[in-house]
Parts: sequence; C-alpha cells; structure tokens
Amino acid sequence: MKRRFIAFAALTVLAVGALAGSGCVGAGAKAPAEIKIGVIAPLTGNIASFGQSTKNGLDLLVKDVNSKGGILGKQVRLIYEDDRNDPVETANATRKLITQDKVVAIIGSVTSKCTLAGAPIAQSSGVPMLSPTSTNENVTKVGDFISRACFIDPFQGTVMAKFATETLKAKTAGVIFDIGNDYSKGLAEAFKLAFEQLGGQVVAWETYAEGDQVFSAQLTRVRSKQPDVLFQPDYYHAVTLISKQARQAGITATFLGGDGWDAPETAAIGGAAVEGAFFANHYSPDSTDPVAVAFISAYKAAYGSVPDALAALAYDAGLVMFDAIKRAGSTDGKAIKDAVIATRNLRAVSGAINMNASRDPVKGAAIIKLVGGKQVFAGTVNP
Repeated sequence: MKRRFIAFAALTVLAVGALAGSGCVGAGAKAPAEIKIGVIAPLTGNIASFGQSTKNGLDLLVKDVNSKGGILGKQVRLIYEDDRNDPVETANATRKLITQDKVVAIIGSVTSKCTLAGAPIAQSSGVPMLSPTSTNENVTKVGDFISRACFIDPFQGTVMAKFATETLKAKTAGVIFDIGNDYSKGLAEAFKLAFEQLGGQVVAWETYAEGDQVFSAQLTRVRSKQPDVLFQPDYYHAVTLISKQARQAGITATFLGGDGWDAPETAAIGGAAVEGAFFANHYSPDSTDPVAVAFISAYKAAYGSVPDALAALAYDAGLVMFDAIKRAGSTDGKAIKDAVIATRNLRAVSGAINMNASRDPVKGAAIIKLVGGKQVFAGTVNP
C-alpha cells in the first residue's frame, strides 16, 4: 500500500483510537496468542461481490490494527466462512465458528435472511454477532448478543418514500419484491407504509420468488397502473433483470431501490434500464469526512477500485467490534456484548456510530443516483 497506506494509517487513528494496547484476561489465566473472530459472508454464489467487498473492508482494517500491535496485546485473526447467501449454510458456519474454531465474536452475515438463521445460535451460545449490513429490523430482536453496523429497513423505507414524495413529487407508486426474502419484504412494507402516510398511493403490489427469471405477469399489471415510481427492494442480481424487463414492457416510472443496489453490477448489467434510478445507501464515496477519505484512499491503493457500502460497513463493523473488545479489556462474550451496546460517538466511515437500545446504530442515509453508469451523490436524509 506504500505511501498511501502510511497516510491512511495516520488518519485512521481517528477511527481506531487506541485499539492496540495491553490488557489482562484474568488473574492466573493463560492468554491466547491471538484473538479469533469469525466472519460469515457470501464469498461465492449470486451476490459474491457483496462478500468480496466485505472481506476487503475487514482485511484492510485488520492489517492496520495488527500493524499497531493488535488488540489487548494480541494479533487479530479473522476466520472466514462462506455461506453462499444460503441461511442453512449460515447456521452451519455459525456452529462451526463457535464450537470448533472457538471464536470470541462473529461479524456477519451480509443479508438479513442469513443473519436471522445464524443469530439464534450465537445468542444461545453467548457469542456476540454483529452484522455489517443486515437491515431487517427483526435481526437484533433475536437477542442482546446481536447487533449491526447499518441502519434498518423501516428507516431506509421511510427515506425512499420521503424522497419519492418530496423530491420526485410522486403521487403513485408500484412495489415489486421477493416474498421469501426478509430484507426485500421488510423494505417493501416499510416503503408502502411511509409512502401512504405521506399522502401517496401504492397502486401496484407485486411479488416474486428467489430465482425467478421472468416477471412479465407482474410487470404487465404494474404497467396498467402507470405508477410514478417503481420501488424494487432487492439485490443487484434481481433488480437488473426486473428493470430491463420493466423497460421492455413499456414502464416509464422512475426506479427506486434500497442499499442492495450498491454494487458495480447494478449499472454494468442494468445499463440503460437503471439510468436515472435512485437508491438509499449507507455512505457515499464523495464523503469529505476524514475517516471516510482515509478509508477510500487506502482501499483504492489496496484493491484498485472505489469501495462500495458493503466494504465501508464491514470496516465499520470491525471498528465497533474491535473497539468493544478494547473497552471491555477482555474476550469474554458478555463483556464484549455489553461494550458493543455502550458504543457512543465512534468515528467510522459511514458516520459517527451510536448504538441505541435495540443495538441499531443511529445515523443518516445517502441518496445515490445512477448516471452514465456511475453512482452520483444526490443528497442526505437524517433521522
């Protein structure tokens, strides 16, 4: 990472603080040589780019933290498990990390449906689990050992409904979502509720199942209602298919989405179909915050690309977990969990993180517009 990484290392002192340092594990106890933290992410499968971004963000942070001496005088070792965006695999990975690898905490998974499969296992085992990007509000309701680094679906659903009515002046909306996906369904319901409360009318409410490739029946019904906007709360592999077929069907509505749209593939695959679309996100690469600027610079130097929100939130999740372990002065699960809950004003890439009573961070949302195949910052909506 050369000189750019050196500059980053100096700046990240703002975010990481004094994560390095000495600490005791208990009188007479034999301290392990390293602190093992599990990471569950879809490193392969239909949203593999999300998993790779997550890994990139965490690897960047761990390299920096370990170069400064680690945490509590020990080096941090991440143990990765690939869940392929499959809840069954997430549950298996969670059990393995806890029973075989003896990790002190878990970062993951990436999607809500997967985290909801692993969270009960972590909760019953007393192992803290912190998801970087699972936005479904039920995730942290599993128990007090479960937390996250991202805002939740009701917030981003409300953000997009408010943006549609106040900025785009939309009066009517269509919604199409994956009925079996906790993330997609939760975001759709939040948008509908907020849009109607703001005086709008949801004129089309359509569903599909994961793996569907043809949406002609649903889109024909949407077209007949001629909505001003069409809200598509899903991941890039689905929304690019739907968007293309929607334009082919003659739908002229402005397309809206959630943070699942944040991947280079959305514009690359969606092409003209997603031109001019808007989606809610957790941060913008155009941020001028020193922590974000340093992170973006180091990420570009390491990986040759601009970090997406998945990478940023993974980095932030690591910051929260590492900071909690440092403040706890211990690798005991309950001590770490209590420290995570007590997180206040932690400077991170996506903004200052303050955990509320539900272990959800309170912070703003960025609105991103797709223009010419690129993401353009269109504004911020605060809670």
